[in-house]
Amino acid sequence: MAAFPVSTDTEPDVVSALRANCERPFEDARAMPAAVYTSEDFLALEQRDVFRNEWLCVGRVSALANPGDYLTAQIDDQPVVVLRDTQGSLRAFSNVCLHRMSILLEGRGNVRRIVCPYHAWNYALDGTLAGAPMMDRQPGFCKEQYALPNVRCETWQGWIYVTLNAHAPSVSAQLAELSTLIEPYGMTDYVETFHEEHVWDTNWKILAENFMESYHLPMLHRATVGPHSKLEEMECPPGRPAFNYHWITKEASLPIGNAHPDNSRLQGHWRRTTALLAIYPTHLVTLTPGYFWYLILQPKGVGQVHIQFGGGLAPEFVSDPKAADYMATLKTLLDEVNAEDRRGVEAVFRGVHAPLAKPGHLSPLERPNYDFARYLARSIGAA
Repeated sequence: MAAFPVSTDTEPDVVSALRANCERPFEDARAMPAAVYTSEDFLALEQRDVFRNEWLCVGRVSALANPGDYLTAQIDDQPVVVLRDTQGSLRAFSNVCLHRMSILLEGRGNVRRIVCPYHAWNYALDGTLAGAPMMDRQPGFCKEQYALPNVRCETWQGWIYVTLNAHAPSVSAQLAELSTLIEPYGMTDYVETFHEEHVWDTNWKILAENFMESYHLPMLHRATVGPHSKLEEMECPPGRPAFNYHWITKEASLPIGNAHPDNSRLQGHWRRTTALLAIYPTHLVTLTPGYFWYLILQPKGVGQVHIQFGGGLAPEFVSDPKAADYMATLKTLLDEVNAEDRRGVEAVFRGVHAPLAKPGHLSPLERPNYDFARYLARSIGAA
């Protein structure tokens, strides 16, 4: 059994309760204590010990195809910009001007230079200061002394990750076992066809846990995918330190749920197997032989979560003459499923505030939730 950090007298009761719960064997495991989702103090610990230290996914590499393409993200209180520089490399910087500390860029887009919207200080795509209006009149100013601080940035399986932790092992090292598990899919080559951003009224962990388990499919999604979801088809192996996963092997209800006839990478049962991946803390991917969709989460306080929602097709389906029809059908379904999930996770968030709320035993199909709780219990206080 993994060791958890030793509790101290000054630690909030919620951390002690979480750790005590996680010391139980899975056969006697309960859901996490309600205060894990409602406590501002616990969120502050998560920001300190999880978000400021872990690799965080911020999007697909394909979103930054051309020089000057950029996307923005947030690591706790630190704004970050990731861009493709003039040499074709991915770079990540602090997204804060070095003059009066304004945010530089918002959202996604393409720029020739990073121009501050406040006083027009502007930076080249390598982060160096390229121009500062009228500052040549200030004797103490030296343009060459200014460059945006770098942020660590790596890629894995077509995804971009960033971290503020200078000592974190590489993404590839942390996810080496997962790379081996999903290698037959060739996820790097899947093509993103849509990307959206939303804010839901729930705690980020409630949404993460909802993704991690398929126990809720027959009921919550009874109007969409529920009738096609057979609980006995699901496998939930024990998780790993940096991720958990589960499998569903079935004949898909959508043609793109199984491998395309031209797919020569996947053999045997893999041609019908969907992998549901939860990469800690906030990257969630449904990977099927024909398509993928994902969520990237960022807490906005205790009661809201910012969501990146995207997806696309395996390369064989991208090349299929019916690709547009397949994607339109998939997107319609995913929107309906998301609407159901939103109702579910917002209802849970309302429920965890109830004075009589009490966590119950987890089902055999909620093994990923148990592993996620243990990850949090190990991480809080370990930094």
